Amino acid sequence: TMSLREHALSLFRGAVGTVRPAPMLKRAVKLQGDGCPQLLVKGQAFPLKRDLYLVGFGKAVLGMAAAAEEILGDHLTRGIINVPLGIQESLRRAGMQEMLLKPHSKIQVIEGAKNNLPDAEALKGAVAIQELAEGLTADDLLLVLISGRGGSALLPAPIPPILLEEKEKLTKMLASRGAAIQELNIVRKTLSVLKGGGLAQVAHPAQVVSLILSDVIGDPLDIIASGPTAASSHSVQDCLQILTKYNLLHNLPSSVETVLSSSPTKPTGPENYSHVSNIILGSNTLALEEAKRQAEGLGYAALVLSAAIHGEVGRVATLYCQLIQLVCLGFAGLGEGPRSDELRGNLLQLAAELQIPGLDLGEFVQALRGLGPDRPICILAGGETTVQLQGSGKGGRNQELALRVGLGLHRAQATGASSPQGRCEILFFSGGTDGQDGPTEAAGAFCSPALVAEALREGLDVEVFLRNNDSYTFFSQFQGGHHLLVTGLTGTNVMDIHAILIRAT
Repeated sequence: TMSLREHALSLFRGAVGTVRPAPMLKRAVKLQGDGCPQLLVKGQAFPLKRDLYLVGFGKAVLGMAAAAEEILGDHLTRGIINVPLGIQESLRRAGMQEMLLKPHSKIQVIEGAKNNLPDAEALKGAVAIQELAEGLTADDLLLVLISGRGGSALLPAPIPPILLEEKEKLTKMLASRGAAIQELNIVRKTLSVLKGGGLAQVAHPAQVVSLILSDVIGDPLDIIASGPTAASSHSVQDCLQILTKYNLLHNLPSSVETVLSSSPTKPTGPENYSHVSNIILGSNTLALEEAKRQAEGLGYAALVLSAAIHGEVGRVATLYCQLIQLVCLGFAGLGEGPRSDELRGNLLQLAAELQIPGLDLGEFVQALRGLGPDRPICILAGGETTVQLQGSGKGGRNQELALRVGLGLHRAQATGASSPQGRCEILFFSGGTDGQDGPTEAAGAFCSPALVAEALREGLDVEVFLRNNDSYTFFSQFQGGHHLLVTGLTGTNVMDIHAILIRAT
């Protein structure tokens, strides 16, 4: 029989495979080339009246562009993509030729945004994309490839007189004060020429078709890569509110003050976007659907909890621990009783606190009740947690989440709070779909209460590792890093995937 770890690995690989750029594009995009050629995207037809241009930005865009050029062939007039610094070299080294453009490609590649921060090179690329878009006519079609991760940093075009450095500094200050990614994006958009629908406006009157790989919970078009082709639902007021919340309103550069005071207070209405079609090609939801299919193929009763898990890593770990304990009680035939009622109550309260959109935990727990102990259970979820850094260790949010779940389960077992857990084999794993978790070569980690017990027997204090945000060092110490999920670059990104695998022993 395969180990739970092997099962988990195959679920993760399947999930990531389905949102890799080439298969994803080839499934969704076709070109019909008779008499009057047209581009078909997920069944929607876009006639090619004159020229077809391509622009793109973000981490996964190189692979998307390579696949798009293969599909479009001679119909492509020219293209410009802005991708992270060093990505072509990394993919070459990793032997991922299929993600690279062919030698005589019509697509120009500009690399920038070192460390995912906008820089002079990224600005150069953004200006080139802006100039291409400005020159289009009503008969042209602009295909825009957007990969959420890195997309925002790779399209910097601050509204004059704001300098890139000034916008940068402001973003850094916000981030250091704990601003959420959504908040950072709202501020960036307000101060940008191309974000917040700006690119679509610049490209008018051309037909704009955006193909999007989402790395944001709920796939909100105006937030992914700061929404360059989507009507913004935010106004200057929202930006000012965020700056006030983080106490930054009084030390803004004068250029930022100038732009904020002269910006229109209302966002551009949706009627100005009739020339635009935004199409989500890949998302966390799609990846989870594939993982569920794989799990069922391996004999699991599989349930998807949510593709919108977010919040502080410790709270999310608690949610998963309680869920696992509830399943184990069910396995032990103790699904009804004071302990399970208490767990259900705790779970509902936690879910309410975490405010996970679209999650009906009551309904989910009901679905769990319907599963008998005869089949192993797989619970899948996705999203992105946050870690408040306190220590100077090495790790990432996925490894830390896995370690926290393992420790929480071990504690519950030790206090005897859930003796039935002993009758279950449990594995939790969390992995970043881009193949990178924090500044480590791991994408995430696998953890079980048994691993934590082993660590404690060896005299390792798990709490100390967690306090120092040093989960990577912890996992590295066992069986040559066997519990680390190491995949290498995947060339895609739809946030993280979490899985709970439980079988009766």
